[in-house]
Amino acid sequence: MTLILRSAILNDIGLVRTNNEDSALAGDRLVAVADGMGGLPAGEVASEIVIRILDELSPPTAPDEAADALRAVVSTANRRIHAAITVDPARDGMGTTLTAALLAGDTLVLAQVGDSRCYLQRDGELTQLTRDDTFVQALVDQGALAPEQARHHPQRSLVTRAVQGADTPPAIGVLTVVAGDRLLLCSDGLSDYVEDATISATLSMYSDRQQCGEQLVKLAHQAGAPDNVTVVVSDVTGV
Repeated sequence: MTLILRSAILNDIGLVRTNNEDSALAGDRLVAVADGMGGLPAGEVASEIVIRILDELSPPTAPDEAADALRAVVSTANRRIHAAITVDPARDGMGTTLTAALLAGDTLVLAQVGDSRCYLQRDGELTQLTRDDTFVQALVDQGALAPEQARHHPQRSLVTRAVQGADTPPAIGVLTVVAGDRLLLCSDGLSDYVEDATISATLSMYSDRQQCGEQLVKLAHQAGAPDNVTVVVSDVTGV
């Protein structure tokens, strides 16, 4: 049985922002979320650069090749962002997160830079597959901060790694998936404001991917999230 991804993208400007710096991609084997940073209009330029490169990728079917391809995407994006800053120094400091998932057979290959996330919902249980590149996550790892404290920490959005023009390789992870698994990729406009238990319940409650994404965005709004909110809801499906 061949596995593919069937997905829905919801990209929302949020309650406060006047522009949307998030970008996303959803193909039948490749999904991604990029959350731009660096202010108007540079953040959206950076996120669009990395998503455009991914969109041009012919996804490999072997896991090792898929990992190499994602590393190459990040490397190319860093070079293009550096070039864009060179042309317009006002863009200095712009960058983007990237969370990308590429399905190679029954192996999901993840590439991660920054604090956008990928979750797996399987048999009603939610697992965070990515690790945030943030100051507060480092404190959690060191035992200096409890996970529940991290959500409300004033510096929770301080990203320690980004696709920003330097040579920043992604963290790579692999996972065997099965038909019936559901993936959620999201920017921190969702994960910073909506509890994991609520996210899990929503992923289980709404079988329709579009409705599920709409509900997740609604929950972010109800939580008062000021940031852009982007979600990609993807079902692993056999064909």
